[in-house]
Amino acid sequence: MSEPASESSTPRGQVRITPADGWPGRVLPAPEPIVPELGERTTAVVHVHNHSAWPVVVTSHFHFFEANRHLEFDRSAAFGMRLDLPAGESVRFGPGASGDVALVSYAGERAVYGFNGLTNATLSDGRFEEHRAAALARLRAAGFRDSGV
Repeated sequence: MSEPASESSTPRGQVRITPADGWPGRVLPAPEPIVPELGERTTAVVHVHNHSAWPVVVTSHFHFFEANRHLEFDRSAAFGMRLDLPAGESVRFGPGASGDVALVSYAGERAVYGFNGLTNATLSDGRFEEHRAAALARLRAAGFRDSGV
């Protein structure tokens, strides 16, 4: 039978982590607010009207172009963009409500797959306008509202 482990020993296969300042989980915020660098990302503001009899909620990272079919806004202007909100936040549009929302383009490879299946493309592949035209055609065929021309 083995002896019990002493306080100073670490069981085999485990790592003992001792915080440098003696406070586990302590977070030291920066003296200045951290503002993310948007770089070359495009932004837009679109006016949205909810034609549904029900509230519609859109989350921060949903491809806004593909948001609920009862929301009317310039879908072409929103292509490749999401709400300009921190992760996990959302915007709620009550029945008949209207308002402006700020959008920001996706970063990185700009892979837009899923959602309502209108885009399903990587927008950084050099064929952005081709992808937008195809997605707009699918959007109109599916009966989504669109205030764009």
